[in-house]
Amino acid sequence: MKTSPSNTAPLAETDHLRFHRPHEHLAPTFGNDQFALKAEAFARFFGTPLFLGAQTLVVMAWIGVNVAGLAHFDIYPFILLNLAFSLQAAYAAPLILLAQTRQAARDKAHAEADAKHREALAVTNERNHANAAKTSAQLLELLEQNTQLTALTKELTVRIELLTAEVHAHLIKVV
Repeated sequence: MKTSPSNTAPLAETDHLRFHRPHEHLAPTFGNDQFALKAEAFARFFGTPLFLGAQTLVVMAWIGVNVAGLAHFDIYPFILLNLAFSLQAAYAAPLILLAQTRQAARDKAHAEADAKHREALAVTNERNHANAAKTSAQLLELLEQNTQLTALTKELTVRIELLTAEVHAHLIKVV
């Protein structure tokens, strides 16, 4: 535990994510089970250059094999390829829309948490400014008291010097 420099009282540990913790349940897009994690990974994979490159290579190979006559499983106009694209779109679109909806919910929750954090910082900043003003006023008062004490000390020193001179003069007359 940390202690403050001016005394040995322990400082409270600050949880910097305290405003984001209530929204942790929004972190996984589709949930926490195995299927949800695979679905999220699949939805994220759709937009990657690797997926686009691999899909382009598969389509080129599909068309090349059928046009060259090496296989005749999908002759021109490539109806099976169109069916595969339709099937892919039927599954990809809902996954992507779901991912976008959940991402929007996460973004909104994080924006609200950030706003609460900024407000807490502003309140703390105001409190710190008030404490600084109070401390400055106390320091100014202490400086004024110190100035008065210094003036009083000087005045007393002068009076002591005068009394000492009078006592010395009186003793010299007596002797």
